[in-house]
Amino acid sequence: MPRFLRKLGPGLVTGASDDDPSGIATYAVAGASFGYATLWTAVLTLPLMVAVQLVCARIGMAAGVGVTGALRRHYPRWLLYAICSVLLVANVFNIGADLGGMADAVTMLTGIPRIVPVVVFGVSIVLFTVYASYATFARYVKWSTLVLFSYILSAVIARPNWAAGLYRTFVPDLRWSSAYFTTVVAILGTTISPYLFFWQASHEVEAEKALGRRTRAQRKGATPAELADARDDVMVGMTFSNVVQFFIILATASTLFRSGRHDIQTTRQAAEALRPLAGDASYVLFAIGLIASGLLAVPVLAGSASFAIAELRGWRAGLNESFRKARRFYLVFGSAIGLGIALVVFNASPIRMLFYSAILNGVAAPPLMIVIMLVGNNKGVMGSNTNPPLLNVLGWTATAIMTAAGIGMLVAG
Repeated sequence: MPRFLRKLGPGLVTGASDDDPSGIATYAVAGASFGYATLWTAVLTLPLMVAVQLVCARIGMAAGVGVTGALRRHYPRWLLYAICSVLLVANVFNIGADLGGMADAVTMLTGIPRIVPVVVFGVSIVLFTVYASYATFARYVKWSTLVLFSYILSAVIARPNWAAGLYRTFVPDLRWSSAYFTTVVAILGTTISPYLFFWQASHEVEAEKALGRRTRAQRKGATPAELADARDDVMVGMTFSNVVQFFIILATASTLFRSGRHDIQTTRQAAEALRPLAGDASYVLFAIGLIASGLLAVPVLAGSASFAIAELRGWRAGLNESFRKARRFYLVFGSAIGLGIALVVFNASPIRMLFYSAILNGVAAPPLMIVIMLVGNNKGVMGSNTNPPLLNVLGWTATAIMTAAGIGMLVAG
């Protein structure tokens, strides 16, 4: 068991960061709006998430660089700029939504104007990331969202209709409506998110740098044992993410939907899902979960964009690097968070902004997934570690489903 726990790193961090404030809000909206009808997405997305994230992990391990670094050596420059632009826009919007959700949680408890915690959170995250070591960062992000397990307890205490819930978990309740397809796209977008693709590969590179493999030549290639460890790590991380997803939907379906509160617009309304567990302290517990998940996700969002742009431009990058040596990398990191803070000023409904950021990710993901799959099968990039057949089947299936859901949303609307 100790060896197994030591294997957990980039995959667990990526999976945990997937349950960010945007994810929590999206799952809460899904449960409150449609009850048990979207529980099936937790089962469907798990193997697809594992496949896509494992392709990204293998790219980082086999190429010795992140996704953009691999693309830079084998694909046209216009494609790289297009990919980085899509990623940056999606990430900045997601950062703004997450910071706004975190600030709204503080305002809910204290009454402090939300711009104050937004700035405090944003600046604190930048300073911590710049001045903390990679080991400290990884340790912090690995365990910071265990509070999300409170949704599991809340769902159980709320006494859901287990028969109906389990039935809808494995038998999809598909509805031809714009609201339903939009919610499904949001769920897919917040579980199979573009920023996770880039973060997974870059985090694998950072993990190897921490082992002393400073050059690309030292990092390039992966042994069967290393690939197996990465597979286990990714599977644990994605399973953690989807267990939380399942129980947030179940908790909100068993409380908010059951009581007729189908349209939630504020964090206070969403917090009511935890009342069976925490009673009057449900707001406090929800706020802690929202803030903890945001503290985990915002550095990942800003970091994935920073790695992508730094690799595109050939800049020195890395969480282990000092500000003096990787100034431009950290400036992109800080700028992404700064733009996210600016977006909060125009945010009227925190829950809806979190939900819309998930939709944006769902729309942006398919073209990026196509590129990821092509890179994973490029022998010039991967050498002998190209995608095995099962990974190709699952990866392309994930791409097709994400594309079909987006088209369905547009047609049904």
